[in-house]
Amino acid sequence: MPTERKHREEIVRYGRMLHQRGFVAAMDGNLSVRLQGDRILVTPTCVSKGDMRPADMVIVDLDGNRVSGRRHVTSEIGMHLLIYRTREDVQAICHAHPPTATGFAAAGIALTEPLVCEVVMGLGCIPLARYGTPGTSELAQTLEPYVPNYDAILMSNHGVVTYGDTLEHAYMKMETVEHFAQIALVTHLLGRQQPLKEVEIEKLLLARTKYFGAKMAASMPLPRAPQKVS
Repeated sequence: MPTERKHREEIVRYGRMLHQRGFVAAMDGNLSVRLQGDRILVTPTCVSKGDMRPADMVIVDLDGNRVSGRRHVTSEIGMHLLIYRTREDVQAICHAHPPTATGFAAAGIALTEPLVCEVVMGLGCIPLARYGTPGTSELAQTLEPYVPNYDAILMSNHGVVTYGDTLEHAYMKMETVEHFAQIALVTHLLGRQQPLKEVEIEKLLLARTKYFGAKMAASMPLPRAPQKVS
């Protein structure tokens, strides 16, 4: 099992990658990792994700109380705690504002069209949660219906949250969401889309059972028609 020190170093690394790729700006975004003993290692507030040090991280319990660390925890800790409480399989969370995906979220458009086979295989689809004020309980409440069945969620007028069994996988899902959003945007600019047919999706679902195992594949959401949030 990775040590706490290793987790701190990973958060610094992936925070820097989020910043370098333009997925966050200024002091936006936050990352966290589940530790042993119902403890969460999380990024502090008011710190650039491109300029963090391992010692900057804060440890909280599942109620959000600070256990150790000299800085204040991110104001969006409630979102992280909801996901950890709901999904025992989740070990790490990544929240950022990748420009294209966040543009879809600001337009009220989910990324649910089955346009790219890799996205169908890996994420199924990416729903859109209604708007919730950052730093309040509203934010977690808007995500709650989606957390059990999705590993990536667009947040209306806000950004994206992804999660997985490692911080690396949580981060990679963030990259996948943004890459898919860029492809979807091109189809909108071209004025047409060619979604995968039902028979093609069924073949992909069989394939992901092979790659991910029957239990995990069965838990992945199926692509759905686009939704808009008013």
